[in-house]
Amino acid sequence: MKTQLIDLDKQRDQFLLLQNELRERWQTVDLFDRSDADILVVPSVTLDQREMMKIDGVHHYEERLLFSLIRLKNPQTRLVYITSQPLHPSVIDYYLQLLPGIPFSHARERLLLLSTYDASPRPLSEKILERPRLIEKIRQALRPARSFMICYNSTHLEEALSVALNIPLLAAAPHLLYWGTKSGSREIFAECGIPLPNGSELVKNADDLAEVAAELWEKEPQLQRMVVKLNEGFSGEGNALLDLRKLRDVNSANRVQAIRDAFPFLRFQSAGETWESFSSKIPELGAIVEAFIEGEEKRSPSVQGRIAPNGEVEILSTHDQILGGPDGQVYLGCRFPADESYRLKLQELGVQVGQNLANKGALERFGVDFIAVRQQDGKWDIQAIEINLRKGGTTHPFMTLKFLTNGRYERSNGLFYSQQGREKYYMATDNLQKDRYRGLLANDLMDIIAAHQLHFDSSTETGTVFHLMGCLSQFGKLGLTSIGNSPQQAQEIYNKVVNALDEETGAKKETSLHSLAAIPMTWNGEITPTIQRVAENP
Repeated sequence: MKTQLIDLDKQRDQFLLLQNELRERWQTVDLFDRSDADILVVPSVTLDQREMMKIDGVHHYEERLLFSLIRLKNPQTRLVYITSQPLHPSVIDYYLQLLPGIPFSHARERLLLLSTYDASPRPLSEKILERPRLIEKIRQALRPARSFMICYNSTHLEEALSVALNIPLLAAAPHLLYWGTKSGSREIFAECGIPLPNGSELVKNADDLAEVAAELWEKEPQLQRMVVKLNEGFSGEGNALLDLRKLRDVNSANRVQAIRDAFPFLRFQSAGETWESFSSKIPELGAIVEAFIEGEEKRSPSVQGRIAPNGEVEILSTHDQILGGPDGQVYLGCRFPADESYRLKLQELGVQVGQNLANKGALERFGVDFIAVRQQDGKWDIQAIEINLRKGGTTHPFMTLKFLTNGRYERSNGLFYSQQGREKYYMATDNLQKDRYRGLLANDLMDIIAAHQLHFDSSTETGTVFHLMGCLSQFGKLGLTSIGNSPQQAQEIYNKVVNALDEETGAKKETSLHSLAAIPMTWNGEITPTIQRVAENP
């Protein structure tokens, strides 16, 4: 065990030395974005695999970073993209044809696609590390002094791969990942003086979880519900709701036992989750409890930023997240930008968090999720919920917009402008899903896109960009980003996609698992429908 610890220490030291090369190489954000570089994309979703299996088609989520191919618009950029299973050629062609002003053949020559040919439910990074010949092939394809690696999230597996290839990883170092957990996020919010819900410390067993839940209830006697969260859960799939209203008659002396007895009846946000499976993860992943924020008008906005190699904090975007699940805890999609009444406040809070993370040594992407509740005076009470130290569901839509339009995000008003000066808006989801879409091949989708003119039009800078196309045939699931010159146009473009797919599959009367519903939501002053999880008709 001592030898293993020493090896891990050596690995970390070498990893950090490589990351320091990034800091020396790129002193500003502009230099980084325009650099002559070889980019290794390892889209490994290195999260708890038991949690990952809750997501339909999760092994296709390696496709979410395919927006990186748009980086090939820089004629000096070369890119290596690795997946567990080979990608369909038409999917690659689709992305390369999006490149503005770059011949398809020129971009294709600068792209190397590699695969482990391993469909097992394990992280891609682990599969690569098991294949020394593949590692050598990757090494030979890269220019060491001009290369860096990007990933979905960083763990000790990505750290090991970075060291094995001797190229730096542009992501938070694994020893900093605690700050992206539920308990770590709460500590940073407290350090920054950012409002957050009352909650507990981290615990590692069900008995302690009952204790801290009772303590939280004691501190906040009027609490109606609390959220039980796996400390390393993601997208709300690791959340469960404890309804305290059913325990009102329990006296304070018996509360711990009453809460313990209520655990098997938690309202889990992930379909098929049980207390038995949920509690089995607590010793490894940890758990906290947090006050559930009540409110008649409640939203879930977020802010995204990045920390450049030189430590500079840049705010990239704000979003209103679209949530579903039994109690609105599960991430389904997003709208850009967040409502104008609080988007500048989100930016301000995002900078505080980003600077705190930068001081701790973090790099690259971070996101902060909030809950906003409208008060009687019309103002919004905003409380921070968690930090994501990884690329999230809002990363690929925004980067797709940025790469396609060569536009800029304006901090003064929180809007995005294309090079032509147009304001840009979008609606995005990873979760457009219907049973009737099953069996559609990638080529079938291309036919539908062409027939209904659903493609992104570079002349108007509007239209839809698709992703997760590999999920379509088996799971009837698709991701998309619908870009418009107004919130209303973005919504209309999204609706056009859904209507076209319904028409082509004869699903006019069918309700999608994650579809546009009739529940209104204000988006930049306009009433628009939101996405929610609803039952699907067989």
